[in-house]
Amino acid sequence: MVTDRTGGRRRLGYPVAAGVFAVGMAGTTLPTPLYGLYRAQLGFSELMVTVVFAVYALGVITVLLLAGNVSDDVGRRPVLLVALGLSAASALCFLFEGGLPMLLLGRVLSGFAAGLFSGAATATVLELAGPGQEVRAGFAATAANMGGLGCGPLLSGLLAQYAPWPLRLPFVVHLALLALAAVATWLLPETVARPHRPRALRPQGLKLPPEVRGVFAPSAVAAFAGFSLLGLFTAVAPSFLGQTLGVHNLALDGLIVFTVFLGSTTGQSLTERIGTRRALPFGCLVLVVGLVLVATSLAVESLPVLVTGAVCGGIGQGLAFRAGLTAVGRAAPAAHRGGTISAFFLVAYLGISLPVVGVGALTLVLGLRGAGLTFSACVIVLTVAVGLYVLRRPPQRED
Repeated sequence: MVTDRTGGRRRLGYPVAAGVFAVGMAGTTLPTPLYGLYRAQLGFSELMVTVVFAVYALGVITVLLLAGNVSDDVGRRPVLLVALGLSAASALCFLFEGGLPMLLLGRVLSGFAAGLFSGAATATVLELAGPGQEVRAGFAATAANMGGLGCGPLLSGLLAQYAPWPLRLPFVVHLALLALAAVATWLLPETVARPHRPRALRPQGLKLPPEVRGVFAPSAVAAFAGFSLLGLFTAVAPSFLGQTLGVHNLALDGLIVFTVFLGSTTGQSLTERIGTRRALPFGCLVLVVGLVLVATSLAVESLPVLVTGAVCGGIGQGLAFRAGLTAVGRAAPAAHRGGTISAFFLVAYLGISLPVVGVGALTLVLGLRGAGLTFSACVIVLTVAVGLYVLRRPPQRED
């Protein structure tokens, strides 16, 4: 049950919770521009890059399955503090990295943190919204998620390119941000009225409240398609820039990955104007256009076309993502909101992990460009199918 407390700490409100969310999610993409440096230092293949990336998603999915609804029981603040601790442990693994096992461990811990953040932080932002703030809080939650994911590569790319200790300093800075986020989390009010210790952590699967089932399917499948594009950029875009386009500036790598998430945030800002029913299919259409541009950039080796495709695809992903998350969050009863949102993110993170590993495997046979073209074609087909699906079966609740 969600409380309606109005103590002094409540004045911190949902913007502070959104800031904590953004800091936590930034750590999950912080290594993105650095994978090329790790490859050169440790000598692993492009397939191993995608495996290192995918174990993060495995960590997210594991937490969402086992503990996606735990914040509904124990409270939001304890879960957020644990997530920040796991994020700090991940940063320490990268800071004192001694080989591939530490990279894998750091990514798994980062996945655990993201899994906890996804449900608990989103629910916290939504529940701290006062009367009349629901719409802005919904945007703050999704923008903090995507904005944080985008700021991670931007921060590490700039530091790695223009500051000393490229494989150390980004994680030192993130640890400092995590410390500030932990203080802010401690000062946030608890929004669960009667927190209690759960008897045991058991796989929750995708058991959804009856009120959500009509909304969940189209929303989650659209999120799957959009997150596939995000996975492509966060896992292999820097390699494509270096190996195909000859771009070896880490700051530019981070900036281009950032543009995808900037586009996503822009798309989210437009969702309320368009409406949930229209934003889902329209977002899929824009995502298809972005994917076509990305595929074209791979074929003709054009950086401007790649950036345009990143922005366009990000806008489409943002439209569909926020429309889906808003529909699911509003339909979910308060007592099950954290678990329901976690189930939504579970499907999304399947999209960010499974296709990317496929790209890594295809690079061994088709090369990086051929694998990217094949990936783009597959996701275009999927996105068109999703768009047609949500046109025929739109979410049952309107904004």
